[in-house]
Amino acid sequence: MNTSTLNSTTARGKPEPTVEDIRSLGDILRDTRNLSAEQVQAVLDYQRKNEVRFGEAAIALGYASSDDVLRALAQQFNYAYGTEERGKSSPELVALLQPFSQQSESIRAIRSQILLRSGQAGDAGVAKRHTMAVVSPCTGDGKTFFCANLAVSLAQLGKRTLVVDADMRGPRMHEVFGVPNEQGLSGLLAGRRGDGVVKSVAGVPGLFVLPVGVSPPNPLELIESPAFGLLMLELSTKFDFVIVDTPAAEYGIDNAVVASRCGLAIVVARKSEVPVERVRELVGMLQGANAAIAGVVMNEY
Repeated sequence: MNTSTLNSTTARGKPEPTVEDIRSLGDILRDTRNLSAEQVQAVLDYQRKNEVRFGEAAIALGYASSDDVLRALAQQFNYAYGTEERGKSSPELVALLQPFSQQSESIRAIRSQILLRSGQAGDAGVAKRHTMAVVSPCTGDGKTFFCANLAVSLAQLGKRTLVVDADMRGPRMHEVFGVPNEQGLSGLLAGRRGDGVVKSVAGVPGLFVLPVGVSPPNPLELIESPAFGLLMLELSTKFDFVIVDTPAAEYGIDNAVVASRCGLAIVVARKSEVPVERVRELVGMLQGANAAIAGVVMNEY
């Protein structure tokens, strides 16, 4: 396996923005809404007269919508917020497209719990890196949806995050994020070169995807090979978080093998549909594979 070429794709980070790089909300709204100088002045006059913020004044005068202001604020604070065009191609990324929705709040709450339990919260100056598998008992539990949105939320927090699609029985991450899938994890594990297999996600700084590539006839043998464990170790040195999607447990033992290589697992199950006993069986199997359980998420969406 040749993974040294991953360096050129993933090791480069963008410089931190300086004070001079941070534009005012008025400048952003002016450019995005094509406001004239007269309109900008009218907003400023209304702002002073009514003692409100620029965004509120622009909304009151009909020069901007609430969504325009939210998107401008996201841009001002370097917070990834998807566009309408992105919503058409990647509708499942609610953490990106609807970052202020109840679903996104729930995902951020889970993110906070993961950070607290993994030791990343509150350790100023201490760089800790973690690799975790997202597993589920059944197809349709929302595992891939949760995996993708958790990764987006981590990237929004400033964590360099990689999503690895290890579901070689039914890969979907390339569709969710809209990245090419000609080559990927299966090729790496088969010993092919790794040039360009890790794809950056447009509009989400710090987020990357390693798709499956060609679906192989022997997925379990590939992830059981030493190459998979070595790849996970290498990737964990390049990213703050590596989130790995896996096949549902009903397809076999693949997810337990992946979780054992990652060392940490999050279980996702459909609320009120998956029997509790199925979840307990999966947790027991993961523990038997020496994977620590970060938590169990009951998905009701």
